[in-house]
Amino acid sequence: MGKQIGILTAGGDSPGLNAAIRGLGKAAMRTHDMTVVGFRDGFRGLMQNRFIRLDSNALSGILTQGGTLLGTGRDKPHKMDVGGKVLDMTDLMIENIHSHQLDALVCLGGGGTAKNAMRLAAKGVPVLTLPKTIDNDLAHTDTTIGFDTALGIATEAIDRLHSTAHSHHRIVVVEVMGHNTGWIALGSGLAGGGDVILIPEIPYRTQVIADAIQHRSASGSRFSIVVISEGAISQEASAEREQAVREKKSDDPDIASRGKATLERLTREAKDHTATLSRHLEELTGLESRVTILGHVQRGGTPSPADRLLATRLGTACADMIADGKSGVMVAMQNGECVPVPLEEVAGNRKTVPADHPWLLTARNLKVSLGDE
Repeated sequence: MGKQIGILTAGGDSPGLNAAIRGLGKAAMRTHDMTVVGFRDGFRGLMQNRFIRLDSNALSGILTQGGTLLGTGRDKPHKMDVGGKVLDMTDLMIENIHSHQLDALVCLGGGGTAKNAMRLAAKGVPVLTLPKTIDNDLAHTDTTIGFDTALGIATEAIDRLHSTAHSHHRIVVVEVMGHNTGWIALGSGLAGGGDVILIPEIPYRTQVIADAIQHRSASGSRFSIVVISEGAISQEASAEREQAVREKKSDDPDIASRGKATLERLTREAKDHTATLSRHLEELTGLESRVTILGHVQRGGTPSPADRLLATRLGTACADMIADGKSGVMVAMQNGECVPVPLEEVAGNRKTVPADHPWLLTARNLKVSLGDE
C-alpha cells in the first residue's frame, strides 16, 4: 500500500476545485497506489474529523461541476470559533492527521490558506497547497484555479450590458470581484470593450472619469461602460487611508485611535463606493447612470476548459510531488510547467497588477481611461 493523503478546500469557492480534487485523487490512486481522504468544510472539518473516502466512485463525474464536493470554510486553525470562544485548534488537527496516518495534507486555497498551511508545516505537518482563487492574486504562479472562469463570466456580463447601455444612452457601471487586485476588472474590461477601467492599483479621480465620458459623448458615442473592481479606490480616499495607517501605528493613543476610527469609516464607505461613484458621474456628466454588481455569480457554474486543464495538471503534479517526498510547498504554474514554490515565499505575498503589465499598456494605447490621467 502506498502513501495516505488528505485533501481539504479552504477560503472562498472557485470554479475548478472539483477538477483539482479529481486530478489529484485519481493520479494518487492510479499512478502511486495512494489512499485518499477528503475533509469536509475546510480546516473545521479537519478539526472535527469529518471526512469521506475519495475513491474512484466519489471522484467520478465531478470534472465539470462548479464548487467543491468537500465544501469549504474560512476558519483559521489558530483562531477558530468553538462554542463561542476563539481557540487555537492546531494541535487537535494534528492529532487527527496522525490518526489517519497521513503522509501529506493538501490544502486547496488562496493566500489565507497558504498562511494557515505554513502554521501546520511549522508544527511538522507535511503540507502542500494548490493555488485557488478567482482573484489571481497569489504570488509565484502565472495563474490560479478559478480565474479564467471568473474572467469569462465578467466579460460575458459586460458584453450583454453593451446593448442596454447603447439603447438608453447610459453610463453603465459594472462592479466585478477581485478583492484588492485588479486582474478581473482589467482583463474583462479589455476583453469586453470597457471605456473606463478602475483597479485598486491605480487610485482614480472622479472628475477624470467624468471628463473621459463627456469626451466620448461629444465625439458621438452614445454610451459608456465603466468596469470597476470591488477594491478600487479614489485618490482622495487612498491618501486618507495611507495617513490613517500611519496614525494607527503612532505611540500617541489619541492619534492611534483617530487613525483606527478613520480606517473603520473608510471600510464602511467602501461597501457603497460603486453606487457613490455612479451618483457622482450622473451629477458631473448629466447622463443617466446605472450600476450592475456581479458579485458571487463570478464564482459559480461550470469551470472553463482552461480552468479544468489547469486544475487537472496542478492536481496530478501534486500527487507526483507527494510521491517524491516534497512538502511545505505550493504547486505553481510557471511558464507552462508545474513547479514547487516554498510556502514562505507565497504566504503574505500578494500578486498585484504591475504598472508595466502588458494589459495596462494595451489599455493606455486604446485610450481607455484608468481614472488617473
